[in-house]
Amino acid sequence: MSKQLIFDQIKEKNFKTLEQYVPIVARVHGGNHPEFHEVRKVFDEIIKKTKKTGAENPELSEEFAKLREITNNYTVPGDVCESYAAVYNMLAEVDKAYNA
Repeated sequence: MSKQLIFDQIKEKNFKTLEQYVPIVARVHGGNHPEFHEVRKVFDEIIKKTKKTGAENPELSEEFAKLREITNNYTVPGDVCESYAAVYNMLAEVDKAYNA
């Protein structure tokens, strides 16, 4: 299976849920975890680039590198809800598929 196909499948599976969860998690946890506001900005950029390129593979290396840095390689803080953890897990899965 091609890298593009794998990324497209993972993207399809996760982006709709992420688009719902990310703003809520930012609102709920942003006070105690201000880094999540940066996660939201980078995720919004990923969505924008992905929609702009359509079927083509967008250039997202910089965004995923930024996410890994902000999240300490998607390490879930101990004091957050399942939705926060789900966001990090989905982002990690998309990152892995993109960089496969």
